Amino acid sequence: MNGNRTHRLVVASRNHKKAREMAELLAPYGIEVVSVTDCGDVPEVIEDQDSFAGNAAKKASQTAAHLGEWTIADDSGLCVDYLEGAPGVYSARFSGEDATDERNNAKLLKELAGVPDEKRGAHYVCHIAVADPSGTVRIAEEARCSGRIVDVPRGANGFGYDPYFLIPEYHRTFGELSTLVKHQISHRAKAFARTMPKLVALLTGGP
Repeated sequence: MNGNRTHRLVVASRNHKKAREMAELLAPYGIEVVSVTDCGDVPEVIEDQDSFAGNAAKKASQTAAHLGEWTIADDSGLCVDYLEGAPGVYSARFSGEDATDERNNAKLLKELAGVPDEKRGAHYVCHIAVADPSGTVRIAEEARCSGRIVDVPRGANGFGYDPYFLIPEYHRTFGELSTLVKHQISHRAKAFARTMPKLVALLTGGP
């Protein structure tokens, strides 16, 4: 592969906010990041696996093989203790196939109605998979960030469940935290921190 191609990475996500956040995390490494939505007609990958790891690997592998390019994918979601880990891998479609952030959050609050603060523990999980142009997964990393679910949305940053996900140490929700802080403590940031050294080595001179 030539130099330009070696340093290019496709983000296998059609969620523009997520793709932008991933691009921001990759920017310091001098890697050109493009969204799968900018790569022409790429078949949508069905996320039907029963784990974050399975979904991330499937998205990365199928997209990479179709495009013949290095691809990074993540599957992330919210796991609530009181709900025995739900919504989990169904976080994006918790309220059904036509789910929106608003409907998902409304369902979450309904499920937690009357539940006291001490039983509202939750954590975000992010699993990252990187596949080479043949579709072989070369990197797999996972991380989490713990917090608590609040009843009233706070802050306009982030997406998904972020306005309801409180980080006790900061007394702020993900929706209130600055990008700078979030890029240090979030589940996605932690997973990226573990992924980056391996990814940079592969793209810039690895086998």
